[in-house]
Amino acid sequence: MNRHYARVIALQSLYEADFRGSDNVLEIFKRHLENIDESEENTDFAKELLEKVLSGEIDIDKTIEEIAPDWPIDQVAMIDRNILRLSICELKHFDTPPKVVINEAIELAKTFGSDTSSKFINGVLGTVYRKSDKFKEEDDKLTENK
Repeated sequence: MNRHYARVIALQSLYEADFRGSDNVLEIFKRHLENIDESEENTDFAKELLEKVLSGEIDIDKTIEEIAPDWPIDQVAMIDRNILRLSICELKHFDTPPKVVINEAIELAKTFGSDTSSKFINGVLGTVYRKSDKFKEEDDKLTENK
């Protein structure tokens, strides 16, 4: 599976756990993997991403609330909340180029979210990126015109 599909599986697992009120995200992830070849490339990436989201969820949610203060975390649409959790985690803890992380999140939002999800997610992630130590001035245009 490519990294995009790995992110989709991770997102589906987070979303299902959130929807069901379950804390068994990794078990849900394993069940999703049973539908595909578990030895596939990027399975470890998706699992590590989920583990880092779970271990840092409180801090990630605080980041979301600081950047979007008009949207308490429990009022952010469930799919948007989980796309943001995955993407903020990837921005902070992985070497994936920020532009790739943001573009992937926007694509996930367009596929699974509402009509306004991609703009909301783009705005939040753009701010997270600009406030991070990975920010480069020349990359500031990456969130424009999305």
